[in-house]
Amino acid sequence: MSTVQRRVLTALLLLAVFVPALFWAPAGGWSVLAAVVVAVAAHEWARLSRFPAGVSVAYAVLVGLVALVLSALPDGEGSVARYGLLGLAALFWIFVAPLWLSRRWRGQAFFVRAAVGVVVLLPTWAALLTLRERGPWVLLAVMAVVWIADTAAFFAGRRFGQHKLAPAISPGKTREGVIGAMLALILYASAVSAAVVGLRIVGALVLTMALLYFSVLGDLFESWIKRVADMKDSGTLLPGHGGVLDRIDALTSALPIAAGVLLLAEYYQ
Repeated sequence: MSTVQRRVLTALLLLAVFVPALFWAPAGGWSVLAAVVVAVAAHEWARLSRFPAGVSVAYAVLVGLVALVLSALPDGEGSVARYGLLGLAALFWIFVAPLWLSRRWRGQAFFVRAAVGVVVLLPTWAALLTLRERGPWVLLAVMAVVWIADTAAFFAGRRFGQHKLAPAISPGKTREGVIGAMLALILYASAVSAAVVGLRIVGALVLTMALLYFSVLGDLFESWIKRVADMKDSGTLLPGHGGVLDRIDALTSALPIAAGVLLLAEYYQ
């Protein structure tokens, strides 16, 4: 079976679990599922950070437990905690991550890696809950931006890729792939704006392009962490994709930003 076939088969199996849970799981069940996902990703992050085996397990369990504890808080306190995590993520992805990549920081100190892992993963959990509360279709539409961009970039890069996007960070990514992602998202934003009454095409395009930027940033950030660790994938759990963190790297940046934009839009309505 080819790499592309493995990627497609794994993606279909993941969707077979994800879609029913997205639309029909109770809020508590969804929160637990999201906590499990970030806990597995936390273990992979610890592995990339070269934490000792026992520490990696403890770190993953701690991240998962924090997510579960936060989900058990009363509605008001739980919302404040999640919104705080989303704000923290926005600061990281807008200011810290671009500087981290441009300066090629290695950031291998234990406490730096432990803290950054929390900032990357817990807001992803918070965004999964916040966006789903606005409706399963809202979360699915945002995730589709990342999936469409990733798929279009993969195939456009394979077919037309000539110029490296960031060779020192991720040699496999090309500018042609990003252009392919942009074209695919223009079509997607146009279709969504036409389907949703009251959604202007300009606003849809601006939002999707912003999410494309942050999804690429999240992807490059994990690629740099893997390069520093001299590891090709964060794990082997998902055939054709590597680990869970490899699969959600772009989502860790795009989802919190999308959730934050939605909350701001609601506040100023």
